[in-house]
Amino acid sequence: MTFSKILIANRGEIACRVIRTARRLGYATVAVFSDADRGALHVRQADSGVHIGASSAADSYLRIDAVLDAAWRSGADAVHPGYGFLSENPDFAQACLDAGLVFIGPPPQAMRAMGDKALAKRRMQDAGVPCAPGYLGAPEDDDAVLIAQGLALGFPLLVKATAGGGGRGMRRADGPAELPAAIEGARREALSAFGNGSLMLERLIDHGRHIEIQVFADQHGGAVHLGERDCTAQRRRQKVIEEAPSPIVGPAQRAAMGADAVAAALAVGYQGAGTVEFIVDAQGHHYFLEMNTRLQVEHPVTELITGLDLVEWQLRVAAGEPLPLAQTDIRFTGHAIEARLYAEDPYAGFAPQTGQVLWWKPDGALESGVRIDHGLQEGDTVSPFYDPMVAKVIAYGRDRADATRRLRAALQRTPLLGLRNNGRFLADLLAHPDFVSAQMSTTRIDEWAEQGAALLQAPQPTDSAWLAAALALLAAHGHSWRSDSVAAFDMALQCGDQHRRLRVHPDRHGGVAITLFVAAGGGGNDAADARAGDIASAASGSRTDSAMAGHRLVQASVISFEAGTLRFALDRMVQSALALVRGTQVGVQVHLALGGDSFVFHEPSAFPTSHTAQDPGRARAPVGGKVSRVLVGLGDAVVLGQQLLCVEAMKMEMWLCAQAPGTISALHVQPGDQVESGALLAEITLDPVAAATP
Repeated sequence: MTFSKILIANRGEIACRVIRTARRLGYATVAVFSDADRGALHVRQADSGVHIGASSAADSYLRIDAVLDAAWRSGADAVHPGYGFLSENPDFAQACLDAGLVFIGPPPQAMRAMGDKALAKRRMQDAGVPCAPGYLGAPEDDDAVLIAQGLALGFPLLVKATAGGGGRGMRRADGPAELPAAIEGARREALSAFGNGSLMLERLIDHGRHIEIQVFADQHGGAVHLGERDCTAQRRRQKVIEEAPSPIVGPAQRAAMGADAVAAALAVGYQGAGTVEFIVDAQGHHYFLEMNTRLQVEHPVTELITGLDLVEWQLRVAAGEPLPLAQTDIRFTGHAIEARLYAEDPYAGFAPQTGQVLWWKPDGALESGVRIDHGLQEGDTVSPFYDPMVAKVIAYGRDRADATRRLRAALQRTPLLGLRNNGRFLADLLAHPDFVSAQMSTTRIDEWAEQGAALLQAPQPTDSAWLAAALALLAAHGHSWRSDSVAAFDMALQCGDQHRRLRVHPDRHGGVAITLFVAAGGGGNDAADARAGDIASAASGSRTDSAMAGHRLVQASVISFEAGTLRFALDRMVQSALALVRGTQVGVQVHLALGGDSFVFHEPSAFPTSHTAQDPGRARAPVGGKVSRVLVGLGDAVVLGQQLLCVEAMKMEMWLCAQAPGTISALHVQPGDQVESGALLAEITLDPVAAATP
């Protein structure tokens, strides 16, 4: 079937990715966009664009009628769904076909067969594909049925939504006491995400590895696999790092898993790109988990080791062509690793973050073996409406160590400034002994979080970072030290909850001596040095300087400060940093990237605006998002730690709990309300005894 203009029913980096290949092959492209994405990069890159609704996904990218209307208005004759949103919705695929559009994806019946996880497992069992023990559920199941089946299966158990994917609608239960809450939480999230609360149970293969096989099938009965990807490094069942090939899979196991994956695809009459996911236990046995009936986020690592363009293959299959290669013609060379850059704070429970992108120059890291897929540009605002993944950094090398080294360097050379993100965490994870030795499991990062491991302790600014921030401020303020006045003056800086005082001693030769005082009660680098001791990345040198007792005197000078790049010398050691100086209502900010770390420093204003300290009597939104649940009412008595309400943003639920016992005296929201970060949601009249406690 021929087509000439492709509408991409998606946004962000995947829309840009599809546009890139479509343009190379001579296809015209159409972008769709919400209110929040009017100026987005994918809209700028497409040949044309159509507005499809308000900012939330439900009001725009999930509206089948709006997408079809956009195709009609733009004259598109094909639709590429990307991943997420409508990509695995068989009703959408069928609606495209009914409208005379080419759907660049599998047939609706194949999507239905694999979209229901319980039905998919039944099909796989019939096809001889190994599956983990479990209970496949039924739509009429109530909690009592699921609890009885769970007790019969044994623990640990995974409660899973039968619909959807992406790690949503899943809860773990390690024993009978945890099962009711796991069922309730999984059902609630499944209803919210997929509109379907049906659940199934699966014996959890603890400490397993998540291995997936890329498959392709054409309209002529041909099917091949393109090798495996190892997606074991996850947090909360969301992938963080993916690589190909897997460091634990040998040729024989690759052939066996590949054969099972192809059998799975053929069993449902599959066409196009798909991924069959397996869990591999400690003995090397693999079990079918599910099939993703779309292109995967991590497809670039397969492209790099095969030299193939998977989007091109999608377009060729959709046009009715046979697969470009037979199984015996597919070759695997080298190693590729992808890291997902998320707008989240890994040092605060991976809480999603929003804000404006102040600095993002990915071209600076693009070199041989490095690829960055993204949909960002400076000035964009990362909103709470969509997935927190903002970019993918991918590196290719001759072997795993080579690819890992290149990827860590690319992450350090590509800081995202303006909002918190997981860039430093990714670099540290790649250097962690468990990752280097391929000893990761799907729960390892979550275990580290529970243990308070060093990897998940926030980096602290070194002396060099404090001094660089001070020099950036001095240069931005236009201080001239080549004058008759060489009077010393004081500066105050703050980073997070740390405060440092500096005394600046200018000279007539363009230099300056800075005395850096250690704040009362500490504020030096002890925590940073202890953290670095547990992380192999300490060798990078970003934490080699040490805080001296009381103060440290440093001879410093600014060599140049142009286009955000600060070149400076500290005691004759020349260094470089990125530094953005911004004025705010409460003072001046310095967004600094140095040695792979990013920090925001504040120079407090001489006339600061008043602000309220954290108040246990007021529950405020941790991020902008939607209020999904409210568990309390006016007049309710609450105890310390009791769940009050839940804010959902970027595929994550964030519960607000009572910080002290008291009584609910005001509720300012109800379920479904959209709120901004910091918005007052509920008020608590504190128990007099608790309120009087210091």
